[in-house]
Amino acid sequence: MTESTDMIHVEVAFALPDEQKIIALEVPQGTTVYDAAILSGITDHFEGLELTGTPMGIFGKAVKKPQEEKMTQGQRVEIYRPLTIDPKVARANRAAKAADKAKQAKQED
Repeated sequence: MTESTDMIHVEVAFALPDEQKIIALEVPQGTTVYDAAILSGITDHFEGLELTGTPMGIFGKAVKKPQEEKMTQGQRVEIYRPLTIDPKVARANRAAKAADKAKQAKQED
């Protein structure tokens, strides 16, 4: 972080399937994405949430280096959860389920 006394307003967000938290805070200008997440205290609200190495983004756009990317006024850090299933597998499962449903409907006719 920088020693500038200029403060900016940012938010830090994290969500589980059944719970979400958005924390608004003021941080010194020059604060990184990672530092904003630490300063928010978000880990106090979610047991087991570890910020080191966890993917983060700003308004839905991934940040490749959260420990280097600096925040600007009004931005929201989003802390991403790991995927529980590969998106390609999930899509294939949905397609197979839809095909089975269509096949059953056709057999009932």
